[in-house]
Amino acid sequence: MGMDVYGTEPLNQKGEYFRNNVWWWHPLWSYCQETHPDITFSVKNGHDNSGDGLDSKGAVNLGLALKKDIASGAVLAYEQKRTSYLEGLPLEPCSLCQATGIRDDQYVKGLCNSCSGSGNVKSFETSYHFDPQNVEIFAEFLINSGGFSIC
Repeated sequence: MGMDVYGTEPLNQKGEYFRNNVWWWHPLWSYCQETHPDITFSVKNGHDNSGDGLDSKGAVNLGLALKKDIASGAVLAYEQKRTSYLEGLPLEPCSLCQATGIRDDQYVKGLCNSCSGSGNVKSFETSYHFDPQNVEIFAEFLINSGGFSIC
């Protein structure tokens, strides 16, 4: 599943379309909400693909704010803080082998392929990714989108 973000009145090709799968979109939109609630407050459904979005002014303002964040180092600092947080999360019991390290089901017999036999896995939260380059691409899209809709 992914989020297809369409420019409402794109100024050029950069503003026509932006896409992230859910593993990338949720952290990106969360960053936008956390750091720029004054711009994103009107987007009630930014984490689903129901068509919510911003008008042209809001999109440009968010794009410029994200570019400012990149230039100031705020995006990189956010990424580093988030990475530290994720690395500090405790391991969780593996649900595929019920934390035994061994599977005996219709798919796998023997050592669990999810936890490599340890019985533990990284937190599911670590499946979601955040990267400054993704923020940069989204900012370019926003500035050139003429507004956007998340579908």
